[in-house]
Amino acid sequence: MATDLLTADPPNSVSPMCATGDSLVAPSINEEQSANVGRTPVTSRGGVSGYLSDLIQLTKPRIVVMILVTTAATAMIGAGGLVPGGQLLWLLIATAAVAGSAGAANQIWERVIDQRMTRTANRPLAADRMHAIVATCYMLTLLTFGTLMLYSLFGPTPAIVGLATWALYVLVYTPMKTRTTWNTTVGAVAGALPVLIGYTAMGGTLTGLSGWLLVGVLVAWQYPHFMSIAWLYRRQYGEAGFRMTTTEDPSGWSAGIQSVSGSLVLMGFATVLCFLPGGWIQGAIAAIAAVGSATPMLIASVGFMSEPNDQQARKLLRSSLLVLPAVLAICTLRLFW
Repeated sequence: MATDLLTADPPNSVSPMCATGDSLVAPSINEEQSANVGRTPVTSRGGVSGYLSDLIQLTKPRIVVMILVTTAATAMIGAGGLVPGGQLLWLLIATAAVAGSAGAANQIWERVIDQRMTRTANRPLAADRMHAIVATCYMLTLLTFGTLMLYSLFGPTPAIVGLATWALYVLVYTPMKTRTTWNTTVGAVAGALPVLIGYTAMGGTLTGLSGWLLVGVLVAWQYPHFMSIAWLYRRQYGEAGFRMTTTEDPSGWSAGIQSVSGSLVLMGFATVLCFLPGGWIQGAIAAIAAVGSATPMLIASVGFMSEPNDQQARKLLRSSLLVLPAVLAICTLRLFW
Protein backbone atom coordinates (compact mmCIF):
# COMPACT_ATOMS: atom_id res chain seq x y z
CA MET A 1 0.00 0.00 0.00
CA ALA A 2 1.83 2.99 0.67
CA THR A 3 3.79 2.37 -2.21
CA ASP A 4 7.29 1.58 -2.05
CA LEU A 5 6.91 5.17 -2.48
CA LEU A 6 5.66 5.91 0.79
CA THR A 7 8.99 4.83 1.69
CA ALA A 8 10.45 2.92 -0.95
CA ASP A 9 11.77 1.02 1.98
CA PRO A 10 15.40 2.19 1.81
CA PRO A 11 18.29 1.02 3.89
CA ASN A 12 16.32 0.68 7.01
CA SER A 13 13.35 1.73 5.04
CA VAL A 14 11.94 5.05 4.55
CA SER A 15 8.38 5.01 5.07
CA PRO A 16 8.14 8.22 6.61
CA MET A 17 10.68 7.12 8.79
CA CYS A 18 13.95 8.13 7.53
CA ALA A 19 16.45 7.28 4.93
CA THR A 20 20.14 7.23 5.13
CA GLY A 21 22.47 7.16 2.21
CA ASP A 22 23.59 3.60 1.75
CA SER A 23 26.04 2.79 -0.97
CA LEU A 24 24.42 3.21 -4.34
CA VAL A 25 26.37 0.33 -5.82
CA ALA A 26 24.41 -2.91 -5.87
CA PRO A 27 26.22 -6.15 -5.18
CA SER A 28 26.16 -8.86 -7.82
CA ILE A 29 23.77 -11.67 -7.06
CA ASN A 30 25.28 -14.93 -5.92
CA GLU A 31 24.31 -17.67 -8.39
CA GLU A 32 24.01 -20.39 -5.78
CA GLN A 33 21.88 -18.16 -3.57
CA SER A 34 19.68 -17.30 -6.53
CA ALA A 35 19.15 -20.96 -7.33
CA ASN A 36 17.98 -21.64 -3.79
CA VAL A 37 15.48 -18.78 -3.58
CA GLY A 38 12.06 -20.07 -2.59
CA ARG A 39 13.32 -23.64 -2.17
CA THR A 40 15.44 -24.31 0.86
CA PRO A 41 14.41 -22.23 3.85
CA VAL A 42 17.13 -21.16 6.23
CA THR A 43 16.39 -20.83 9.91
CA SER A 44 16.04 -17.17 10.83
CA ARG A 45 18.85 -15.78 12.94
CA GLY A 46 17.95 -15.62 16.61
CA GLY A 47 15.54 -18.57 16.77
CA VAL A 48 11.88 -17.81 17.50
CA SER A 49 12.47 -14.13 18.21
CA GLY A 50 14.42 -13.81 14.98
CA TYR A 51 11.65 -15.49 13.02
CA LEU A 52 9.05 -13.18 14.54
CA SER A 53 11.28 -10.27 13.59
CA ASP A 54 11.34 -11.56 10.01
CA LEU A 55 7.56 -11.82 9.94
CA ILE A 56 7.34 -8.20 11.01
CA GLN A 57 9.95 -7.13 8.47
CA LEU A 58 7.98 -8.91 5.77
CA THR A 59 5.09 -6.47 6.28
CA LYS A 60 7.26 -3.37 5.70
CA PRO A 61 6.46 -1.97 9.15
CA ARG A 62 7.67 1.57 8.47
CA ILE A 63 5.20 1.89 5.61
CA VAL A 64 2.47 0.44 7.81
CA VAL A 65 3.20 2.98 10.55
CA MET A 66 2.80 5.90 8.15
CA ILE A 67 -0.41 4.43 6.79
CA LEU A 68 -1.76 4.18 10.34
CA VAL A 69 -0.84 7.82 11.02
CA THR A 70 -2.78 8.94 7.95
CA THR A 71 -5.65 6.56 8.73
CA ALA A 72 -6.08 8.01 12.22
CA ALA A 73 -6.08 11.57 10.90
CA THR A 74 -8.49 10.86 8.07
CA ALA A 75 -10.80 8.88 10.35
CA MET A 76 -11.27 12.01 12.45
CA ILE A 77 -11.85 14.09 9.34
CA GLY A 78 -14.45 11.56 8.16
CA ALA A 79 -16.13 11.57 11.57
CA GLY A 80 -15.98 15.34 11.82
CA GLY A 81 -14.30 15.16 15.21
CA LEU A 82 -12.87 12.74 17.73
CA VAL A 83 -13.25 9.00 17.19
CA PRO A 84 -13.96 6.63 20.11
CA GLY A 85 -10.71 4.98 21.19
CA GLY A 86 -12.01 1.43 20.85
CA GLN A 87 -13.25 1.95 17.31
CA LEU A 88 -10.04 3.66 16.27
CA LEU A 89 -7.94 0.81 17.69
CA TRP A 90 -9.81 -1.86 15.74
CA LEU A 91 -9.70 0.28 12.61
CA LEU A 92 -5.93 0.61 12.90
CA ILE A 93 -5.46 -3.11 13.54
CA ALA A 94 -7.54 -4.05 10.49
CA THR A 95 -5.83 -1.49 8.27
CA ALA A 96 -2.41 -2.60 9.47
CA ALA A 97 -3.25 -6.20 8.54
CA VAL A 98 -4.27 -5.30 4.98
CA ALA A 99 -1.30 -2.96 4.53
CA GLY A 100 1.10 -5.52 5.96
CA SER A 101 -0.27 -8.15 3.61
CA ALA A 102 0.44 -5.88 0.64
CA GLY A 103 4.01 -5.37 1.83
CA ALA A 104 4.49 -9.12 2.18
CA ALA A 105 3.04 -9.78 -1.28
CA ASN A 106 5.44 -7.22 -2.73
CA GLN A 107 8.43 -8.95 -1.15
CA ILE A 108 7.25 -12.36 -2.35
CA TRP A 109 6.99 -11.02 -5.89
CA GLU A 110 10.37 -9.28 -5.83
CA ARG A 111 12.37 -11.76 -3.76
CA VAL A 112 14.91 -12.45 -6.52
CA ILE A 113 15.23 -8.78 -7.52
CA ASP A 114 15.71 -7.86 -3.85
CA GLN A 115 18.90 -9.91 -3.79
CA ARG A 116 20.46 -7.51 -6.28
CA MET A 117 20.22 -4.41 -4.10
CA THR A 118 22.17 -3.73 -0.94
CA ARG A 119 19.24 -2.05 0.76
CA THR A 120 16.89 -5.03 0.24
CA ALA A 121 19.25 -8.02 0.18
CA ASN A 122 18.69 -8.77 3.87
CA ARG A 123 14.93 -9.08 3.63
CA PRO A 124 13.70 -12.48 4.87
CA LEU A 125 12.95 -13.95 1.46
CA ALA A 126 15.86 -12.37 -0.36
CA ALA A 127 18.26 -13.65 2.31
CA ASP A 128 16.61 -17.10 2.12
CA ARG A 129 15.67 -17.11 5.79
CA MET A 130 12.02 -17.84 5.03
CA HIS A 131 10.29 -20.11 2.54
CA ALA A 132 8.05 -18.40 -0.03
CA ILE A 133 5.18 -20.76 0.85
CA VAL A 134 5.31 -19.68 4.50
CA ALA A 135 5.36 -16.03 3.45
CA THR A 136 2.41 -16.57 1.10
CA CYS A 137 0.28 -18.21 3.82
CA TYR A 138 1.15 -15.38 6.19
CA MET A 139 0.26 -12.79 3.55
CA LEU A 140 -3.11 -14.37 2.79
CA THR A 141 -3.93 -14.70 6.49
CA LEU A 142 -3.28 -11.01 7.09
CA LEU A 143 -5.33 -9.99 4.06
CA THR A 144 -8.28 -12.19 5.03
CA PHE A 145 -8.21 -11.11 8.68
CA GLY A 146 -7.95 -7.40 7.90
CA THR A 147 -10.63 -7.44 5.22
CA LEU A 148 -13.13 -9.41 7.31
CA MET A 149 -12.54 -7.10 10.27
CA LEU A 150 -13.10 -3.99 8.17
CA TYR A 151 -16.26 -5.48 6.71
CA SER A 152 -17.75 -6.74 9.97
CA LEU A 153 -16.96 -3.67 12.08
CA PHE A 154 -17.13 -0.79 9.61
CA GLY A 155 -19.14 -1.98 6.62
CA PRO A 156 -18.46 -3.00 3.02
CA THR A 157 -17.03 0.30 1.75
CA PRO A 158 -13.81 0.37 3.84
CA ALA A 159 -13.30 -3.33 3.10
CA ILE A 160 -13.70 -2.77 -0.65
CA VAL A 161 -11.32 0.19 -0.53
CA GLY A 162 -8.78 -1.95 1.30
CA LEU A 163 -9.01 -4.75 -1.27
CA ALA A 164 -8.85 -2.31 -4.18
CA THR A 165 -5.76 -0.67 -2.71
CA TRP A 166 -4.12 -4.05 -2.15
CA ALA A 167 -4.84 -5.11 -5.74
CA LEU A 168 -3.54 -1.85 -7.21
CA TYR A 169 -0.33 -2.03 -5.18
CA VAL A 170 0.41 -5.72 -5.63
CA LEU A 171 -1.04 -6.61 -9.03
CA VAL A 172 -0.50 -3.36 -10.93
CA TYR A 173 2.19 -1.23 -9.29
CA THR A 174 4.63 -4.03 -8.40
CA PRO A 175 4.99 -5.49 -11.92
CA MET A 176 5.05 -2.00 -13.45
CA LYS A 177 8.26 -1.15 -11.58
CA THR A 178 10.34 -3.06 -14.12
CA ARG A 179 8.32 -1.91 -17.14
CA THR A 180 7.66 1.83 -17.08
CA THR A 181 8.38 5.00 -15.13
CA TRP A 182 4.61 5.44 -14.83
CA ASN A 183 4.90 3.07 -11.89
CA THR A 184 5.57 6.16 -9.76
CA THR A 185 2.14 7.60 -10.54
CA VAL A 186 0.34 4.31 -9.97
CA GLY A 187 2.31 3.75 -6.78
CA ALA A 188 1.44 7.24 -5.57
CA VAL A 189 -2.27 6.50 -6.00
CA ALA A 190 -1.91 3.11 -4.31
CA GLY A 191 -0.09 4.78 -1.44
CA ALA A 192 -2.80 7.41 -1.07
CA LEU A 193 -5.97 5.31 -1.27
CA PRO A 194 -5.64 3.90 2.27
CA VAL A 195 -6.77 7.29 3.60
CA LEU A 196 -10.21 6.41 2.26
CA ILE A 197 -10.30 3.37 4.55
CA GLY A 198 -10.24 5.58 7.65
CA TYR A 199 -12.39 8.24 6.04
CA THR A 200 -15.22 5.91 4.97
CA ALA A 201 -15.01 3.78 8.13
CA MET A 202 -16.00 6.79 10.24
CA GLY A 203 -18.87 8.23 8.25
CA GLY A 204 -17.27 9.68 5.13
CA THR A 205 -18.46 8.60 1.70
CA LEU A 206 -16.68 7.85 -1.55
CA THR A 207 -18.43 10.85 -3.08
CA GLY A 208 -17.27 13.22 -0.36
CA LEU A 209 -14.93 15.98 -1.56
CA SER A 210 -12.86 15.93 1.64
CA GLY A 211 -11.91 12.29 1.12
CA TRP A 212 -10.61 12.84 -2.39
CA LEU A 213 -8.78 16.00 -1.39
CA LEU A 214 -7.02 13.90 1.23
CA VAL A 215 -6.10 11.41 -1.47
CA GLY A 216 -4.80 14.30 -3.55
CA VAL A 217 -2.62 15.54 -0.69
CA LEU A 218 -1.09 12.07 -0.30
CA VAL A 219 -0.55 11.58 -4.03
CA ALA A 220 1.12 14.98 -4.39
CA TRP A 221 3.32 14.44 -1.32
CA GLN A 222 4.68 11.17 -2.64
CA TYR A 223 6.32 12.81 -5.66
CA PRO A 224 8.94 14.87 -3.78
CA HIS A 225 9.24 12.13 -1.16
CA PHE A 226 9.90 9.35 -3.60
CA MET A 227 11.97 11.34 -6.08
CA SER A 228 14.50 11.96 -3.32
CA ILE A 229 14.64 8.23 -2.60
CA ALA A 230 14.77 7.34 -6.30
CA TRP A 231 17.75 9.65 -6.69
CA LEU A 232 19.67 8.31 -3.69
CA TYR A 233 19.21 4.70 -4.86
CA ARG A 234 19.22 5.32 -8.59
CA ARG A 235 22.14 2.99 -9.32
CA GLN A 236 20.68 0.14 -7.30
CA TYR A 237 17.31 0.62 -8.98
CA GLY A 238 18.97 0.64 -12.39
CA GLU A 239 21.06 -2.47 -11.76
CA ALA A 240 18.03 -4.31 -10.41
CA GLY A 241 16.08 -3.48 -13.57
CA PHE A 242 13.58 -1.00 -12.11
CA ARG A 243 12.36 1.73 -14.46
CA MET A 244 12.47 4.90 -12.39
CA THR A 245 12.54 8.55 -13.40
CA THR A 246 16.08 8.84 -12.08
CA THR A 247 17.30 5.85 -14.07
CA GLU A 248 15.66 7.04 -17.29
CA ASP A 249 16.81 10.65 -16.80
CA PRO A 250 20.05 10.54 -14.81
CA SER A 251 20.38 14.33 -15.01
CA GLY A 252 17.79 14.62 -12.24
CA TRP A 253 15.90 17.36 -14.07
CA SER A 254 12.68 15.37 -14.49
CA ALA A 255 12.77 14.22 -10.86
CA GLY A 256 13.27 17.81 -9.75
CA ILE A 257 10.35 19.10 -11.82
CA GLN A 258 8.08 16.40 -10.41
CA SER A 259 9.20 17.22 -6.87
CA VAL A 260 8.41 20.93 -7.25
CA SER A 261 5.08 20.16 -8.96
CA GLY A 262 4.08 17.74 -6.21
CA SER A 263 4.89 20.28 -3.50
CA LEU A 264 2.80 22.98 -5.18
CA VAL A 265 -0.14 20.65 -5.80
CA LEU A 266 -0.05 19.51 -2.17
CA MET A 267 -0.30 23.14 -1.04
CA GLY A 268 -3.31 23.66 -3.31
CA PHE A 269 -5.22 20.61 -2.10
CA ALA A 270 -4.44 21.36 1.55
CA THR A 271 -5.68 24.94 1.14
CA VAL A 272 -9.04 23.83 -0.25
CA LEU A 273 -9.32 21.18 2.47
CA CYS A 274 -8.83 23.82 5.18
CA PHE A 275 -11.75 25.88 3.88
CA LEU A 276 -14.28 23.04 3.60
CA PRO A 277 -15.54 22.99 7.21
CA GLY A 278 -16.81 26.56 6.80
CA GLY A 279 -15.72 29.81 8.36
CA TRP A 280 -13.52 31.96 6.16
CA ILE A 281 -11.35 33.35 8.92
CA GLN A 282 -10.62 29.95 10.45
CA GLY A 283 -10.11 28.49 6.98
CA ALA A 284 -7.67 31.23 6.02
CA ILE A 285 -5.65 30.75 9.20
CA ALA A 286 -5.51 26.99 8.70
CA ALA A 287 -4.62 27.35 5.01
CA ILE A 288 -1.78 29.73 5.81
CA ALA A 289 -0.51 27.29 8.43
CA ALA A 290 -0.73 24.36 6.01
CA VAL A 291 1.06 26.20 3.22
CA GLY A 292 3.68 27.41 5.68
CA SER A 293 4.31 23.90 6.97
CA ALA A 294 4.74 22.62 3.40
CA THR A 295 7.06 25.44 2.34
CA PRO A 296 10.28 23.72 3.55
CA MET A 297 9.54 20.83 1.20
CA LEU A 298 8.93 23.22 -1.69
CA ILE A 299 12.20 25.01 -0.98
CA ALA A 300 14.03 21.68 -0.79
CA SER A 301 12.38 20.59 -4.06
CA VAL A 302 13.55 23.75 -5.80
CA GLY A 303 17.04 23.17 -4.42
CA PHE A 304 17.02 19.59 -5.69
CA MET A 305 15.75 20.67 -9.12
CA SER A 306 18.41 23.37 -9.36
CA GLU A 307 21.25 21.14 -8.23
CA PRO A 308 20.44 17.41 -8.29
CA ASN A 309 22.86 15.67 -5.94
CA ASP A 310 22.80 13.40 -2.91
CA GLN A 311 22.99 16.24 -0.41
CA GLN A 312 19.99 18.04 -1.89
CA ALA A 313 18.08 14.75 -2.14
CA ARG A 314 18.63 14.05 1.56
CA LYS A 315 17.42 17.54 2.45
CA LEU A 316 14.29 16.91 0.40
CA LEU A 317 13.73 13.53 2.01
CA ARG A 318 14.06 14.90 5.53
CA SER A 319 11.70 17.78 4.84
CA SER A 320 9.10 15.46 3.29
CA LEU A 321 9.07 13.29 6.40
CA LEU A 322 8.07 16.32 8.48
CA VAL A 323 5.63 17.94 6.07
CA LEU A 324 2.97 15.24 5.74
CA PRO A 325 2.27 14.79 9.48
CA ALA A 326 2.22 18.58 9.89
CA VAL A 327 -0.26 19.16 7.07
CA LEU A 328 -2.54 16.33 8.22
CA ALA A 329 -2.42 17.63 11.80
CA ILE A 330 -3.48 21.11 10.66
CA CYS A 331 -6.32 19.76 8.51
CA THR A 332 -7.50 17.59 11.40
CA LEU A 333 -7.29 20.34 14.05
CA ARG A 334 -9.23 22.59 11.67
CA LEU A 335 -12.32 20.50 12.53
CA PHE A 336 -12.28 21.82 16.09
CA TRP A 337 -12.02 25.54 15.24
